[in-house]
Amino acid sequence: MNPGLPLAGKTIVVTRPQAQAGELGQAIAAQGGKPFYFPLLEISPAVDAEPLQGAAARLDTCALVVFVSPNAVRYGLPGLLQGRRWPSGVRPVAVGPGTVRALAEAGVTDCLCPSERFDSEALLELPELSAAAVAGQRVLILRGNGGRELLGDTLAARGARVERVTCYQRSGPGAGWEAFREALAADRFDALTLSSSEALGYLLEGLQDSEADRLRALPLFVPHARIAERARVAGFARVVLTGPADAGLLTGLCAYNWPRS
Repeated sequence: MNPGLPLAGKTIVVTRPQAQAGELGQAIAAQGGKPFYFPLLEISPAVDAEPLQGAAARLDTCALVVFVSPNAVRYGLPGLLQGRRWPSGVRPVAVGPGTVRALAEAGVTDCLCPSERFDSEALLELPELSAAAVAGQRVLILRGNGGRELLGDTLAARGARVERVTCYQRSGPGAGWEAFREALAADRFDALTLSSSEALGYLLEGLQDSEADRLRALPLFVPHARIAERARVAGFARVVLTGPADAGLLTGLCAYNWPRS
């Protein structure tokens, strides 16, 4: 351990889904910290594949295809393309840079994405999604179950013909609770990171009151104001709103005024 690094000696809980947790965990380790992986969302393919198959048949008629997350790319793109190349004239849209990277790795480029905030609100501010741009156009949204309706509803109100397709399922953690509880009881954690309001709900539902109180005493780092507000309502006293995505979380962790041990 290098004591000169900003996260030296700190154990940080990383709660992203397993497939997305490694990048943040490695970045924490590079700054001297120790990531504790506890994925709060398990991701699996959608139960019903028929809607995606139907969307694939209509892909060439779409003006825009919105991927709400890297998971939408992972679970939606193969079924959407079915071995073909991305069609010219159809613009891929991503909510954030992680989704842009996932699309690029799959060979899909020229992706429309917000440049600062990475959420539905920022996406809807882009001129390419204005009423003048989308009225009468077919827009396909690939998402997980139980996602927010803001994006689709707003585009529909702007005159777009919106099709929403659930291509993956999200559920609460099925494993890891025992190790998490033991570490929490032993005061091994220095901070918690959360990237989803849904994940926060699963976490608090799975803990006893005394365990939840212990968790609320930790600094909580979140990359979005909506998650921060929910965490404050849930009783977290030290909520740190960082910049977006993993880069924002890491910057917030490194800049935090950690108590001297």
